[in-house]
Amino acid sequence: MAEYRYPSPTKGGASIRIVLALIGIAVNVFLSFVMGKVGMPLFFNNFGTITVAAVGGLFPGIVTAVLTSAICGIYYSEAVYFGFLNAIIAIYTVWYIRKFSFKKISKILLYVVIGAFFAGTVSAIMNWNLFDGATVARNSETTGLFAAVIGGNLFLAYYFYTLIRYVLDLGISAVVAAILLRVIPKDVQNGFERGNWKQKPLSKEELAELKEWGKATRKSMGNRTTAIVISTSLLLVLVTGWTGFSLYFNNAKQDKTIDALNTLKLCSEVIDPDRIGDYITAGEGAEGYVETQELLKKIKNSSQSVETIFFVKFEKDAGRRIFDLDGEGVELIPAKIEYDNEFKEHLPQFLAGENIAPLEHGNFNHWTRSIFYPIKDSAGRVVCYGVADVSITNMWEYMRSFSLKTFFILLGFFILVIAHNLWVTNVTMVFPIRSMAQCVDNFSNLGYEQKQLDQNVRSIRSLEIETGDEVELLYNSICTMTLNLSEQMRDLRRLSDTTAKMQDGLIVTMADMVENRDSDTGAHIQKTAAYVKIIVEGLQKKGYYSEKIDAKFISDVVRSAPLHDIGKINIPDAVLNKPGKLTDEEFEIIKTHTTTGKKIMEDAISTVRGENYLKEARNMAAYHHERWDGKGYPDGLHGEVIPLSARIMAVADVFDALTSPRVYKPAFPVDKALSIITEGSGTQFDPKCVEVFMENLSEVKVILKKYNREM
Repeated sequence: MAEYRYPSPTKGGASIRIVLALIGIAVNVFLSFVMGKVGMPLFFNNFGTITVAAVGGLFPGIVTAVLTSAICGIYYSEAVYFGFLNAIIAIYTVWYIRKFSFKKISKILLYVVIGAFFAGTVSAIMNWNLFDGATVARNSETTGLFAAVIGGNLFLAYYFYTLIRYVLDLGISAVVAAILLRVIPKDVQNGFERGNWKQKPLSKEELAELKEWGKATRKSMGNRTTAIVISTSLLLVLVTGWTGFSLYFNNAKQDKTIDALNTLKLCSEVIDPDRIGDYITAGEGAEGYVETQELLKKIKNSSQSVETIFFVKFEKDAGRRIFDLDGEGVELIPAKIEYDNEFKEHLPQFLAGENIAPLEHGNFNHWTRSIFYPIKDSAGRVVCYGVADVSITNMWEYMRSFSLKTFFILLGFFILVIAHNLWVTNVTMVFPIRSMAQCVDNFSNLGYEQKQLDQNVRSIRSLEIETGDEVELLYNSICTMTLNLSEQMRDLRRLSDTTAKMQDGLIVTMADMVENRDSDTGAHIQKTAAYVKIIVEGLQKKGYYSEKIDAKFISDVVRSAPLHDIGKINIPDAVLNKPGKLTDEEFEIIKTHTTTGKKIMEDAISTVRGENYLKEARNMAAYHHERWDGKGYPDGLHGEVIPLSARIMAVADVFDALTSPRVYKPAFPVDKALSIITEGSGTQFDPKCVEVFMENLSEVKVILKKYNREM
């Protein structure tokens, strides 16, 4: 068998989407830059995003949104924080167009109102709380005018001002997008949206059908993959963010500690350690105390890290503060410092004059780190400690702001990464595997008719999957397997047809052997088989006995019809070909051809297992002389208790007997024969069989004319 060359999916889709996104980014950056230079109050950094999302689809729109914000951040630092908001606008645009479209003005207005409300609300809150929006609002004449109109509420005025800007921004962008959707040919738009499909691109209807088919699965691979991508991305962002936060926080604490320590060292050079005792006893009365204290204050004020500095001599009962460096707005340090229980654990070290590691104390609202520097006299004894407190709370405030800003920056790129990963996962795994699974499911559920098998092979081939990985290998294997299965089934059907023809030939030969013993020749088996076919197909057309009649039943009955008189092989010639009326004893002998035929067929069935058509041959051989009213033979069956194939054969057999000459009678005229058949409806024959027989008289007469001419 020749190797099948699978056609490639649409090429160039990914490049087209990249070019489209680059154009959108360039338009956004240019318009935003120009608007900023001329002082216009509009953003216009969503213009390209909305048009690209409308024309090219979700992923190009998100790329345009996020990268626009990143590039605009070069000349407008705050723009980088709004990448996530622009990405949400792109997602909203694609969703809205797919659900409602931009074909009507009312739909565009609704899009603008909803989008501007959401984006304006988020933007106003972020600017107000993170980027000193209050100052911007105070310096804006437009915002001031709004505030005057609504009663002086500055935030509300700024909020309304932001909403109006977004209404204009989204409104103009949506109108341009609607125009482009009308102007750009549909096939070009489809080319944009196809992107980097790794199989024949699926239409919206096909995607919906595929999604509906996939609902039967307990756990969707798409949902599982989506969960893995999102959880992995979130974990990566959290770990990266926390690591950066921890490193920055630790570095900041270290820097503050070093700065405080250096400040204490500088202070120690100003203090005369040999006069500490005089400073404690006389205070400002001690020589050089005031001058030293003023120098220490200047050193303290020059440090940006240190919140408070004091010098203390630690004694067993309490600490003695030496200099008063308290200033306005700082916590007052008492002259006598009482020890708390936590500090008492370290007191022996202080009394011994050891170097003390920084101590952290306080709560989340006021978390302080104290740095200690021992000051020694000329004899090398520690006479006091310099203590500098740095506020970690201030760093937490800074880190909170830093974390929020970092979060908003990463959120935009997070959306971009998620969109890219989900799309790649869908087109390289989820869609191809689900498409293959659906085709294989159809292959196994829609039957093994050759026409259906060939159609399924064409359906699988039409997927044109080309992922370049194991999925493509699986696809090629399935294509080869289904093609081979179809060809094998075709070969089996040819063999089966040949075997069936041989069987049919043997059946006809056997029937001819029986018929040739009967002097009443006249193609009886051919005509009865033809009449049986007319009756059974007529019953099917009218919907009679639909629970019984199908294609196989029809085939079995028609093929078995020639064997209905097989039992006559045991009837003596003298009785079988007697020209006169039979005696009662002779008629009883004739009647045995039904039971003999039944036994012959049952023996054949036990020998040839699985050949169901012989079961109908048995039924017709045994019961074609039974009557609808129960007065027939051999068992006196009645009504629908008589097998359907035998009831059909009863009409065909009697009609042929009436219209054919016999040794004991001439052939009846057709009208007379039909009258007898009609009179027997409901007594001798199944009324439905008679009904369809009479309704198809044109076909019956064709058969009758054909074989009567040949006789």
